[in-house]
Amino acid sequence: MKVIISGDHAGMTLRNEVKSVLEELGYEYEDVGADCTASVDYPDYGIGPAERVANGEFDRGILVCGTGIGISISANKVKGIRCALVHDVFSAKATREHNDSNMLAMGERVIGPGLANEIVKTWLTTEFEGGRHLNRVNKITAYEEQCEA
Repeated sequence: MKVIISGDHAGMTLRNEVKSVLEELGYEYEDVGADCTASVDYPDYGIGPAERVANGEFDRGILVCGTGIGISISANKVKGIRCALVHDVFSAKATREHNDSNMLAMGERVIGPGLANEIVKTWLTTEFEGGRHLNRVNKITAYEEQCEA
């Protein structure tokens, strides 16, 4: 699995922690996030990675900003992206099983590294259940297609 990871200045520390989980699980990854703590704009670090997941260059993406809110909103503007803002393990599992999320967003100011690492492990290793959930995901995709017409 290929994973892209990104984040703004407020997510730099947690993003660096999460990279160790990716290495532990043996996933190939690319970090395109901010490399300083000087203030930057989260859309610049959410939209580009989302486009790369949407075009198939990466299987999944992980985004980190201060709260996870702004960067997830930015990523979700990209057609084909289902970015879930997650701050607990249950939601990480549910968003993969039920929503087939392809991007994960977290907030460094909201959760610590231990919990973030468990969220990432759960999210990366949980499969989409399909079934009744597939119909719902397909409705989202159909709406995206309709909006482009």
